[in-house]
Amino acid sequence: MRRNFLQMFFKGAMIISAASIIFAGCAKDGNDGLAGPAGPAGKDASETCKLCHNPSVVDSVATQFQLSKHEFGLAAEEEAGSTTCGPCHLQEAFKYVCKNNTTAVFYQDSATGPWKNPYAVPTYAAYGKLGCFTCHSSLHTTYGYSDITSLTTVAPVQMTMWGGEKTINLTADGGQSNLCVKCHQPRPLTSTTTSARKGKYLDYPAIAANPTAVFYDSTTGVTTNVNVPGYRTHIHYGAVGGVVAGMGAVEFGTGYANSTHTATASCQDCHMAPMTGAAGGHSFKAKGNFNGCNNANCHKTGVSSGLMSATNSDFTAVRTEIKGLLNTLAGKLKSSGIDIMNRNPDATTNLWAGLTTNNYDGYLNVYDPINNPNGPTYNTGGQFKNMGSTSSWTAAQKAINNAAPKIYLTNAQMGAIINFQFCLREYSLGIHNYKYVKALLNNSIAVL
Repeated sequence: MRRNFLQMFFKGAMIISAASIIFAGCAKDGNDGLAGPAGPAGKDASETCKLCHNPSVVDSVATQFQLSKHEFGLAAEEEAGSTTCGPCHLQEAFKYVCKNNTTAVFYQDSATGPWKNPYAVPTYAAYGKLGCFTCHSSLHTTYGYSDITSLTTVAPVQMTMWGGEKTINLTADGGQSNLCVKCHQPRPLTSTTTSARKGKYLDYPAIAANPTAVFYDSTTGVTTNVNVPGYRTHIHYGAVGGVVAGMGAVEFGTGYANSTHTATASCQDCHMAPMTGAAGGHSFKAKGNFNGCNNANCHKTGVSSGLMSATNSDFTAVRTEIKGLLNTLAGKLKSSGIDIMNRNPDATTNLWAGLTTNNYDGYLNVYDPINNPNGPTYNTGGQFKNMGSTSSWTAAQKAINNAAPKIYLTNAQMGAIINFQFCLREYSLGIHNYKYVKALLNNSIAVL
């Protein structure tokens, strides 16, 4: 048995070895098969990236953007986490309201509850510094040039100041200006004391139609008043969108019209013109840069007084006239008994320093221990008492507040203050929309 087993084992081993030699010989000695067809050429990712990421496109834009306040401003850090300020100051919040078409139409929680402004974002979207992806919606989608030209929004813009009752639609250049106006628009002034509109934006048409009515009287009950004036009673800083569109202010009287800019010029025409110094391109600055004005369709040689410049009489005359009207309106408010507009000569904290003789900044010079602890500092017999809650104030703060005269405002006075803020804070002294700004100021002066 043992011998038979060994014989069978060695015989099997020899068969396996022979098979191995045969198969090895086939693999070694056989011919290669025919080559298959070549596959398609692969895309060179680096070459695609270089269509945009080169010195003349993205690299240049990124350098220009360093000069923009969108880049170096601190608002994105200061407002991080703010669900209400975020839509204009935070990248992800702006993208959220655009994507979700967030409405600006006010609503009530219940039949008797205060009105609410829905233009806000959830907390998870309230962050992010402004950057390329804020305005350009499709970057790194197809990796082609169309990714750059696709904007986050060009849709008509509901005016938050009017709770969506008014809509701005600047149609030049395919509505690109609407992207800017989405943020650069005035915010609402809300009713704080009346029960019917508490929390809702002011009834601006009613203010214009009833100029002699009482807007606020600190000696009466709060139910008869409209709003409690304070240092920060203002339309915020983005008045320019309403001014360019020719809408949104308190329109006393008649005669309102728009300049040519409203229909034919876009924000990009002037604010993103070819660079001159630190202005133009993605710096978004227009100051000192007239390249956008002096093109074939606008201000050119032979039109009016020639190429637009800082010394052109068209430019200087408009700014001088509007500055004079702002000063006149401030004087009329003072002579009517309400010298309440704040003055600030410091150009580092007052963006509008130099635009008026008294360097107004659009705030109200009402005593406020947090925002205006030193005011009033230049008035005698003015009306500056803060009529808001003083429960958390120190004894010294209460003493300063109690010593201040009380506030009395008519609709004409409050409407004129709002219009003053509109025409001051649009910054250009009428260049954006001369006809509308001039009408606002003249009619506000006339109604006081």
